[in-house]
Amino acid sequence: MARFTFRLPDIGEGIAEAEIVAWHVKIGDRVEEDQNLADMMTDKATVEMESPVAGTVVELAGEVGDQIPIGSALVVIETEGEEAVSPATEGTVLEAENPGVEESQILPARGEGDQPQAGGGGAPQATPPAEAPLHHPPAADGPPPQSGEERTPILASPAVRARARDLGIDLSQVRPAEGERLRHADLDAYLRYNAGQGYGAPADRVRDDEQVRVIGMRRRIAENMAAAKRHIPHFTYVDEIDVTALEAMRADLNAHRGDRPKLTMLPFLIVAICRTLPDFPMLNARYDDEAGVVTRSGRIHLGMATQTEAGLTVPVIRDAQDKNVWQLATEITRLAEAARAQKLTPQELGGGTITVTSLGPLGGIATTPVINRPEVAIIGPNKIVERPVFRGDEIVRAKLMNLSISCDHRVVDGWDAASYVQAVRKYLETPVLLFAD
Repeated sequence: MARFTFRLPDIGEGIAEAEIVAWHVKIGDRVEEDQNLADMMTDKATVEMESPVAGTVVELAGEVGDQIPIGSALVVIETEGEEAVSPATEGTVLEAENPGVEESQILPARGEGDQPQAGGGGAPQATPPAEAPLHHPPAADGPPPQSGEERTPILASPAVRARARDLGIDLSQVRPAEGERLRHADLDAYLRYNAGQGYGAPADRVRDDEQVRVIGMRRRIAENMAAAKRHIPHFTYVDEIDVTALEAMRADLNAHRGDRPKLTMLPFLIVAICRTLPDFPMLNARYDDEAGVVTRSGRIHLGMATQTEAGLTVPVIRDAQDKNVWQLATEITRLAEAARAQKLTPQELGGGTITVTSLGPLGGIATTPVINRPEVAIIGPNKIVERPVFRGDEIVRAKLMNLSISCDHRVVDGWDAASYVQAVRKYLETPVLLFAD
């Protein structure tokens, strides 16, 4: 048996260490090649660490929450073999271009300086190639191998091969940064070097220009958005909200939901909106700019921006203030399904007094949503991210979400929008208030 040490690779420019946010294996587990070992979080992203070899886990670097320096041992795997992995090959594993070729049939390529054995009848003796920087221009690397030349088998995982195929990259033109195995980082470096030279674009993805008429729902969306931006002086306010406690409550409720629908963040946000709008009546309103009249609604008919194959649709949850989180979750699901099936009634598509738009897990850091005219405000929750925060003298892990609101500056001032988001924030950060009378 041999031991393979998987070291934490360089997963981002300027990154010195990464935090273990989840282990997907434990000591004693059998792992396969390309199986996810752990999720590592930097200040930029969470990255999955995949095993380059198959074997049994014998050592793990630390616990969830520990910081691991780049290049240090993350996982030690016991593999089938007679000798331990040497430092020169540690972190790599061989895989032939043709999976059906046995290892004994694989011969190293003959480089320019290599000579065949005397007599010319034996296998060529390969000399170790000198280390070369990644992806030099052809003048430095030499011409690419011709079809008749002997080539070293390309060593890469199925995932790397599939990505290279999608990008139109010839793996024979890519050099590994370490060892002999090609990784995703090598494809990234290849694309960076060849940027602007036409590489990386599969031929079947290149097509002639075409003109598409803007008709039907797409035309209606275009007209409404243009009218909203033309008539409404938008401004957007964004604030950060700690939803750690809310996410814990949501998980508990989902664990005991029975046959009720699964709760997302949206029903809780809607309850918070409904609890706070009575104190901010100018936000729950419709503005007739031709008559110069603002109608402040006594009830909350909440529009829910929904993406469909035909385009963006905004069905309305009528009397949202009278519904609890479970009822809202049911209505959200019903309206979303009806919108995607194009079976919404006229009553379900009109009369909104304020709108919520959410991209769910695709949501970015912040959004600047366009108001659904003649309403005067639209609210957009963004993606929930986990980051370290200060609480007193301690640094703790917290789940944070930015909340955006766009308002019509003709009838809503910035102070009102900021004050309103702070009121919503109180409910989301102390979620028990959502269920208080």
